[in-house]
Amino acid sequence: METTQIEPADVSNHHYSYAANLLVNENKSAYETQIKLTEQGLSSEVAALIVENLEIEIQEAKYEKARKDMVYGALWFCGGTILTFADIGFIFWGAILFGGIQFFKGVINVNS
Repeated sequence: METTQIEPADVSNHHYSYAANLLVNENKSAYETQIKLTEQGLSSEVAALIVENLEIEIQEAKYEKARKDMVYGALWFCGGTILTFADIGFIFWGAILFGGIQFFKGVINVNS
């Protein structure tokens, strides 16, 4: 009979995945997530470290998405404006409006 050994990296990945699911999908607070991790058998220091690292990663991901919204919004807005002023017979109000909304959505999310 063969025994299965669990690698420490697998255990660590499990705890990170569990904590990320609690923070992102279930909208639990950092404190609640830390309590759930300690209930899983982790020390409070390790649980706090996992939650802190995940919060940093989540903030970085939100910032990157907001930055991309600003870039693509500006491109749509500028492209629509340039094509409208190029006088090719069309007004690209959809691109201008969409780009403006997307740009300001990014600006708001970067500052929050």
